[in-house]
Amino acid sequence: METSPLEIVRLWKRPDRYYLRLLRRSEGEVTGVLPKVRKIVSHVREKGDLALLDYTKKFDGIDLTRDQLCVSKSELEGAYGELESESIKALEKAAETIKRYHRRQLPEEWMEEFESGVYAGEIVRPLDSVGIYAPGGIARYPSSVLMSVIPARVAGVRRIVVCTPPDSEGRIDDTVMAAAVIAEADEVYRVGGAQAIAAMAYGTRTIPKMDKIVGPGGIYVQAAKKVVSSNTNIDFVAGPSEVLVLADSFANPRLIALDLVAQAEHDPSSAAVLATSSKKLAEKVQKEVASLIDETPRRRIVLESIQKYGRIVVARSLKRATEFANDYAPEHLELMVKRPKKILDQIKNAGAVFIGPYSPIAAGDFAVGPSHVLPTGGASRWSSGLSVMSFLRTPSVQKATKDGLKRLSEVVEKLAELEGLPAHARSVRERLD
Repeated sequence: METSPLEIVRLWKRPDRYYLRLLRRSEGEVTGVLPKVRKIVSHVREKGDLALLDYTKKFDGIDLTRDQLCVSKSELEGAYGELESESIKALEKAAETIKRYHRRQLPEEWMEEFESGVYAGEIVRPLDSVGIYAPGGIARYPSSVLMSVIPARVAGVRRIVVCTPPDSEGRIDDTVMAAAVIAEADEVYRVGGAQAIAAMAYGTRTIPKMDKIVGPGGIYVQAAKKVVSSNTNIDFVAGPSEVLVLADSFANPRLIALDLVAQAEHDPSSAAVLATSSKKLAEKVQKEVASLIDETPRRRIVLESIQKYGRIVVARSLKRATEFANDYAPEHLELMVKRPKKILDQIKNAGAVFIGPYSPIAAGDFAVGPSHVLPTGGASRWSSGLSVMSFLRTPSVQKATKDGLKRLSEVVEKLAELEGLPAHARSVRERLD
């Protein structure tokens, strides 16, 4: 490719209003499909399985019966048995690292005496049921099954179901089914898109209502999660994958280009951004990306992604580039800088941070351990990635002795008086009389 589709933007040469455009990603596209998605969700809520079968025929081109919605145990075990041993080993190795990481996250219950006779603490309880959405379509994602199901299993969730779209023959990919077996999902359903989210949110005759729905997906899945979020808990609206590489003049342009293209190959709406203080590095990365696009088998997807949401942002200083990274609040943030510890201390917003030239996002996607289900579209300003804590509740526990309640009574009665709640004060006073 003679000219690179990756635009170089110099921050100091752009008006302030252009800055917001630099932060924009595909989440803005959700609004356009919301009316259609609301109709799908409403139809599934009213008609249940019949709506699921209608939409599977309409969107996937498959005629299924109600009893085919659930993938049988024999089909799941058959997929596991037929997969080549090297693939099984890779999935099981990844599963073990994911388990180890998330076991380390498990919080402990505690109780403390804050003053004589007054105790408070927390207990830890898992959610009862969780629905996992595993994307299909453009690519297969067995790793997303592992990264979503295993944290829920480690947390102790009683019932975990997976919904994933079938292929043109009505089958679920063997690697996805094998991952579901390895991760110990309880059930797998061959249904995708907004209709799958609606089914898990409201329940049908076949698919149970879930307490929480998690997992990445395309624009219709994002919109559906937003629509049902008033009725069931969701992790976040997890859109197409995105990376921001923060680099200085010491970074390797080839490695940066490799990671930008790797993220762009996920989806035509993925975002791949470099923020740097080096104009020379920017120009080298721009050329490397152009050559890599010509070499990748997923050229069309990469090219569209780069053209829509890819860019190189050049700032006058690394400090200003870091400020841009925090404003962008990326899903994945790579630090390709000489002093990463110093820069890491300045990072406020990121779903996951990868430090140095030997920490590519691909390693985190598959093998390091933390879940790769992460907030996108700037949501890392207020959200964290999927973890054990996503599937736990921590109810507070409180206990007071009679002497302890006496010590609290003056405060309680005065605040009850201030708020006009005399029965509150009486419930304390009569206990002590």
